[in-house]
Amino acid sequence: MGVRGMRGLRELPGVVWLLAVGVFVNAFVSFVFVFVFLYLTGPRGIEAGGAGLVMGAAGLGLMAGNFTGGWFGDRYGHRRTLLAAAAGGGLLLAVVPALPTPLLAGVLPLAQYALGVVRVANSALVAVTVPEGARRQAFAVIRSASNGGFAVGPPLGALIATRVSYDWLFLADGLGTLFFAAWTARVVPARGAAGRGRPDRTGAPLWRELRARPAVLVLLAGILLVDVTYRQLYTTFPLHLADQGLGTQVYGWLIAVNGAMIVCLELPAALALRNRPALPVVAGGLALVGTGYAALAAGSGLAVAASMMVLLTAGEILYKTTATAYVADESPEHAVGRFQSLYAGVSISGTVLAAPLGGALYEAVPGALWPACACAALGAAATVAAAHRLARRGGGVPSPVPAK
Repeated sequence: MGVRGMRGLRELPGVVWLLAVGVFVNAFVSFVFVFVFLYLTGPRGIEAGGAGLVMGAAGLGLMAGNFTGGWFGDRYGHRRTLLAAAAGGGLLLAVVPALPTPLLAGVLPLAQYALGVVRVANSALVAVTVPEGARRQAFAVIRSASNGGFAVGPPLGALIATRVSYDWLFLADGLGTLFFAAWTARVVPARGAAGRGRPDRTGAPLWRELRARPAVLVLLAGILLVDVTYRQLYTTFPLHLADQGLGTQVYGWLIAVNGAMIVCLELPAALALRNRPALPVVAGGLALVGTGYAALAAGSGLAVAASMMVLLTAGEILYKTTATAYVADESPEHAVGRFQSLYAGVSISGTVLAAPLGGALYEAVPGALWPACACAALGAAATVAAAHRLARRGGGVPSPVPAK
């Protein structure tokens, strides 16, 4: 990392680094939902179909938390919202082992709802504490901390589940979430965090604010489409590998490549591109995702799968941090949380939509899935690039270029 990159990191407020510590610790022990299906069908004795319904409800809870958490932050303050949601979610997770099985169908979705609110509130806290022009590197620091924790946590979780008990996974995850609440309360000053997180007193409905920013609407639509295609990585892609005779171990190594690239490259990429207009960077990332799926459609074998993973991960590195920061930069002062909620919600839409849509197409016409994913991502990239050109010509609020 060069001198300019180090200068970009020094521009970040100290609270970002302190939040990143809490995010890392929380992500390190957030391994419950990697193993929850095994927990439900194993120690709890639930049939696979019933466990799938519980998991689906939990996914909907997470999405609902992402879509609605920003309203609470704008109304009551992002710090206060994060503390309340993290405390509630942590307690719910910690008591899961003591609950009777029938209650899990209600408690797990509630816990996921709380964690979705925490995710949005944390993003909004970064947005309100970091000045425009430094948000890309700030979000990259937070994402790197989260991915770093999640990369090392699940192997430990597997060891705990197999050598000790699944119950300890819920206790550790719950305590980690409670730690994050306590840590945030300590490192984020209440007065500083409340600056932009206050009720909307302008009278302008959210939809009117969005219509004044057509590029944001285009970006949200593009992210929604791409997330459904991107998350085929976790649903139909392993089936595709198995059909080619490439087993679970190969898939595990490819996922490891994804995590290693993100941890090593996302922050340097954000620093290198921080002075570039946001939407072209996002469009480039979406195009790389589409190119990865196009490569998968054009060939087979380990080399093709590895190339797809590298392209897909490079695209993720470019578009996810940049898009999050762009939405924060475009947010009106009274609606930071709700704008972050909209982005957070569409950015995880694939957790609910990817499996049913991709699975149905893969079952009906296996050869059509990857060309469809490629076309969807490349089409989204072209649309986002066109939105940038429209903004430059004066259509709506222009995309800001961060200050040097």
